[in-house]
Amino acid sequence: MAGPHATERLELFARFPSLASVGRVALGTFPTPVEQAKIAGVRGALWIKRDDLNARRLAETDARCAGGNKLRALEFLLGRVARGDTVLALGGDGSTHVLATVALARQLGAHTMAIRWQHDMNDVARHVDRRARELADSVRSERGPIRALARGWLAARRGRRSGVVWRIPPGGASPLGMLGAVNAGLEVAAQVARGEAPVPSHVVLPLGTGGTAGGLALGFAIAGLETQVVGVRVVPRIVSNHRRVLRLAHRCARFIERTTGAGVPRVRHRDVRVLHRYFGGAYGRPLDAAREVRDVVERATGVILDETYGAKAFAAAADLAQTTDATILYWLTFDARCVGAPACADNAATMRGGPVG
Repeated sequence: MAGPHATERLELFARFPSLASVGRVALGTFPTPVEQAKIAGVRGALWIKRDDLNARRLAETDARCAGGNKLRALEFLLGRVARGDTVLALGGDGSTHVLATVALARQLGAHTMAIRWQHDMNDVARHVDRRARELADSVRSERGPIRALARGWLAARRGRRSGVVWRIPPGGASPLGMLGAVNAGLEVAAQVARGEAPVPSHVVLPLGTGGTAGGLALGFAIAGLETQVVGVRVVPRIVSNHRRVLRLAHRCARFIERTTGAGVPRVRHRDVRVLHRYFGGAYGRPLDAAREVRDVVERATGVILDETYGAKAFAAAADLAQTTDATILYWLTFDARCVGAPACADNAATMRGGPVG
């Protein structure tokens, strides 16, 4: 792992040098590659942003599972955590963000507490949930997100009496955590400028709490790319919707302006699109279409998609690519090989060797 509070040159810091003052722990390997996907039957140009590979410098398997959009956010959210501090992770049962927060905070020498709420889980989510329980110093379960959030607020308030407590929001969806996604958008713009990929007309990704989608859209706006972010909703609509993504993007833009004094363009209404028909009726519930596309992607790339997140979004990306000749970029945030879940048993040897391109 890199030195805990390094400030390696990111595209974000090249644009806004004074943002380095907010603090960042260098955990990831950037930039992550963009690759063209050869998927039979897909009409348009379909590319993949291999953000599942950004945790390659981390030695532990659980830390590698912390890759993707989670690691990008946590580099900033854990940027000022010191050894002996307490990090409080909030999320649903089987949340990869909770596992990522706990695994990375442990690497920084922090104590960890996970507060979760109940919902449907598949095999991958159950494995993630079990590992988070094993790694966290303490775990609390609540019946719903409102009770869990209230419990987290109380735990953070009480904990501060005896030390430093860092409360990490669900999904890392805060202006600070979104800086990682803003950098990701600028990273893609730089890759396009270097000729590594064509300008994408759409970037498709799973839409949960909205921080990654909003941050990417803001990054594209700053870079001047006319790229629409397409979020494929995987959580209830009250949490995941167009208005929330825009609001998060605007909050992050204001945060950058306050911190740097520079003007920041705003994300427009048309820069973000939310698709609801791939949801499946409940968080953590897979779709038959997602299972089918998961098998197609595995055969074509070797990547195993989580069928409740990544596979739903890839199904949407493949459907969109059938309607246009423009370039579609699918944002791969998680390769399920790293969890070694029953569905991934045939890939255990690959998983032990780390994700491969």
